Amino acid sequence: MKVTVVGAGNVGATCADVLAYREIANEIVLLDIKEGFAEGKALDIWQTSPINQYDSRVIGSTNDYSKTKDSDVVVITSGLPRKPGMSRDDLIATNAGIVKTVTENIVLHSPNAIIIVVSNPLDVMTYCAYLNAKIDPNKVFGMAGVLDTARYRAFLATELNVSPKDIQAVLMGGHGDTMVPLPRYTTVAGIPVTELIEEEKLNEIIERTKFGGGEIVKLLGTSAWYAPGAAAAQMVEAIVRDQRRIFPVCAWLQGEYGFSNIYLGVPVILGKNGIEKIIELDLNQEEKVLLAESVEAVKSVMDVLDAMNANA
Repeated sequence: MKVTVVGAGNVGATCADVLAYREIANEIVLLDIKEGFAEGKALDIWQTSPINQYDSRVIGSTNDYSKTKDSDVVVITSGLPRKPGMSRDDLIATNAGIVKTVTENIVLHSPNAIIIVVSNPLDVMTYCAYLNAKIDPNKVFGMAGVLDTARYRAFLATELNVSPKDIQAVLMGGHGDTMVPLPRYTTVAGIPVTELIEEEKLNEIIERTKFGGGEIVKLLGTSAWYAPGAAAAQMVEAIVRDQRRIFPVCAWLQGEYGFSNIYLGVPVILGKNGIEKIIELDLNQEEKVLLAESVEAVKSVMDVLDAMNANA
């Protein structure tokens, strides 16, 4: 089993590290455009193998996609963070160009690979990868919901002073402040969370979750990497080991929840074929309204990319 991680920055390197020490793949290729960068990160990770006791081989490559040949799963983390003075459209244009090039090279060398997109803006970069991969959309999807639910569950565990292992939750919608946490589907060891926490405090946690990435940026001066990297690795594991885990994933909708031709966070069954099934929850009216608002936000960003492609 072979997994490639494109982008050896903090998120990509963390993902590769988790994949290695959990022995999720026999071979892990870390690729980056910066000379020597991926090789250095890969070597550093590989040198932990005697300490952490694993056999997964970690290989680094500077922009040599031939090293990624016949990968089973590819994680794309490439892209630039938004810089001061950079508009949203500038960020989309820059990162879409990067994701397009990466996707085309990946499909050229690994036509059967399942592609997980982590690059931001997440929803539109997943759409960009799909447009350029030209493969089954169930094999091209984005990592956002796994990270967002992890933040939500961690905040709840802190507030309730319980193990995060016992907390299960679902979020839907776009990645960002229009995400739609679903308290009705949040449980603690099977107990509805609404029976354990006051509504006001729960709403505060939901709002904190929506801006969870921004909170870390304010603290660190840069975006998060441990949780995003681990979240991507967890998705890879579900695919490689055919675990059929139920995760919220940025998936291509074709009529589900009443929406079509859009990448949106929804619960899915994740297994060896990628998205095995999209699960349609019975949303109440309030949840439907929030989801529709999130759809409009995501579509507005996708429209920007469509306009750029039309004018190219």
